[in-house]
Amino acid sequence: MTKVKTSKPAVAKKDSTRSYLKRYWQLYLLLSLPLLYLLVFKYIPMVYIQIAFKKYSIIQNVWEMPWAKNHGFEYFIQAFGSNDFRRALRNTVVLNLMDLVIGFPAPIIFALILNELCFKRFKKVVQTVAYMPHFLSWVIIYSLALQLFAPGEGLVNMAIERLGGSSIPFLNDAAHWVGTYIGVGVWQNFGWGSIVYLAAIAGINSELYEAASVDGAGRFRKMWNITLPGIKPTIVVLLIMNLGNILGSNFDRPFAFQNNLVMNVADVISTYVYRTGIKGLQFSLTTAVGLFQSVVGVLFLLMANWLSRKLGERGIW
Repeated sequence: MTKVKTSKPAVAKKDSTRSYLKRYWQLYLLLSLPLLYLLVFKYIPMVYIQIAFKKYSIIQNVWEMPWAKNHGFEYFIQAFGSNDFRRALRNTVVLNLMDLVIGFPAPIIFALILNELCFKRFKKVVQTVAYMPHFLSWVIIYSLALQLFAPGEGLVNMAIERLGGSSIPFLNDAAHWVGTYIGVGVWQNFGWGSIVYLAAIAGINSELYEAASVDGAGRFRKMWNITLPGIKPTIVVLLIMNLGNILGSNFDRPFAFQNNLVMNVADVISTYVYRTGIKGLQFSLTTAVGLFQSVVGVLFLLMANWLSRKLGERGIW
């Protein structure tokens, strides 16, 4: 009778794995909690994605619902045939692109300026003031914007009229509304967004700045040749993540700022889903819209990551 011999490398590997888990089991136990959260609240609900391909019925299980027409793509065809959805899609892309072009560099510039401040107390005060808007809800921010920019009664328009100018419809005219929407968004986010860049700047070797000073480099030259290259990987990673959200949109910000006079530019996918799906009870249609939004966002993320790696950067993975 032939005896089966166990290879020594396999046994050694098994023992090392067992000893490793025995040593660090507390860390894996802690890791199990967020993994459980992701499983219960993120992955299991994905079962209901199939509502986008079925005729929704509140009295039927998701597995029992009948399939929609056109091989399940009835609601995707219906969405792209809707003028309201096409308008919401256009507005979402335009507003997010403007947020990216104008809002993305703002925290970088702010972090670079803060890094050059010599007075620590003044620097801390500026940081605190810049962070504060991030903790305000969009309802409160819109109330402030209304007090400042309302036609006739807003503080800014009152000042303009006192100086002999005419009132500007910041919140009632489409073109002015877009500028106000983007500007307020930048104001709310740039202070908080600068935290990551300030942390990246703090990790740059100080000896590089000392060597540059010896060579006679000024502050701008140090910023351009040392600070910006030092935080470039952080900029690339955050840019990729922002590009992945180019078709996504928060609900509270556009919903708080929109009104009937500017719906042509203010209606985005999130408010369209709320109005059509929650209020209009068209759950299959809006699930299809949400699925389309998520798939396109993932594609943008993958393409941005691939492009960054092609250009020699690390990317996200």
